Amino acid sequence: MLFGEETSAPPVPAGRGQGCPFGFTPETAQTQTEAPGAKVACPTGIDAWLITRYADVREVFADTARFSSQPGSIAHLVHGLNPDAPIVEGDFPRMDGAEHLRLRRAIAPELSPRQLDALRPAVQRIVDDLIDELATAPGPADFCTQLITPVTTQVIARLLDVPYADRGVFQKTAMTLFDTTTSEDEVIKVGLPLFEYLLKLVQDRRGNPGEDLLSRIIARGERTERPFTDTELVMTSAALLVGGFASTDTIAACGLLALFQQPTQLDRLRAEPEQAGNAVEELIRFGTSSLPGSVLRRATEDTHIAGQAVAAGDYVVAVVQTANREEALVPDPDVLDIGRKPVPHLGFGHGPHQCVGQQLARLELKAVFETLLRRIPTIRPALPLEQIVFKKDSVVPGPAALPITWEAVLPARETQ
Repeated sequence: MLFGEETSAPPVPAGRGQGCPFGFTPETAQTQTEAPGAKVACPTGIDAWLITRYADVREVFADTARFSSQPGSIAHLVHGLNPDAPIVEGDFPRMDGAEHLRLRRAIAPELSPRQLDALRPAVQRIVDDLIDELATAPGPADFCTQLITPVTTQVIARLLDVPYADRGVFQKTAMTLFDTTTSEDEVIKVGLPLFEYLLKLVQDRRGNPGEDLLSRIIARGERTERPFTDTELVMTSAALLVGGFASTDTIAACGLLALFQQPTQLDRLRAEPEQAGNAVEELIRFGTSSLPGSVLRRATEDTHIAGQAVAAGDYVVAVVQTANREEALVPDPDVLDIGRKPVPHLGFGHGPHQCVGQQLARLELKAVFETLLRRIPTIRPALPLEQIVFKKDSVVPGPAALPITWEAVLPARETQ
């Protein structure tokens, strides 16, 4: 099925029910038991095989030789992304094999747990400073715009050593790219200022290297037989900026809302802050993924998956949400249990294309949840669930705003 053609296949089930940031619709759940390899029509006009079971989704993610990332992971959802478009130099999320690995090897060490340990005190200060600001603000606050978005934005600004005041450049790009209604012309228009900004940054860091992430990636590339071009560095930086901004925000907002809906789990996390890291994994498994609800791949050869014969060139859509809620994966998968160990999930993907920034996301999320419940123990939603407004036409759905309120804000710890 070609991009933009008419299709007679049934539509792909909606990832999540109306007004619900976690879980999925009964229609989506039904595909897991009755049609785990059904043919469906995607919003952008392509037909794809719907892959819903954990083992099958994991297989699709792991085997890039059979299931290529070339179409782009969200081209089945965003009208402005053409899965047949040529791969631009440096667009590593759409690359497979040696080219993908070459770029990934330059980025991954900068976002490893060991490297990020040095960033931990700075992240803690950012979270505490923002909570201090909440303490002085009158009335309810918005968790999204007043806490989690500033956290992720300030952290990435620190990593790249760019002014926080420039955040609008990449925030606008992220919001546009994840909007399912965005046209191809709009993608180009909104991306141009970001690419111009990053090109200037890359050229500056070549001449004036510092201790920031980009300078270190440039230096690592210079030590190889094939140093990175400016275009490769711009595209790589853009992918890190855009991907990290929207996905981590969504995990945090949906995760906090899930905890509000499960007060016993909220109370447990408040009483056992050491569970924060494990709670993050369970919240991601439960339904607040770093990835969109489904991810697009294309078969490179005639093959089989989920009991279906898939021809070379066919699209497959791997549904992360249903995979993470499978009985074969964990007992009582529809129950949120922050003490669940281990917490296997595909919320950061799997295989060669698993989220390169997942350790940074974990660091930010752990700091936010642990600090928020310690310093604001009476935190609660300022509105009932049915009055919370959710984002529309987004591949990373979640609350557009999450109003919170409390009685008192406790002081930050003197030593971090």
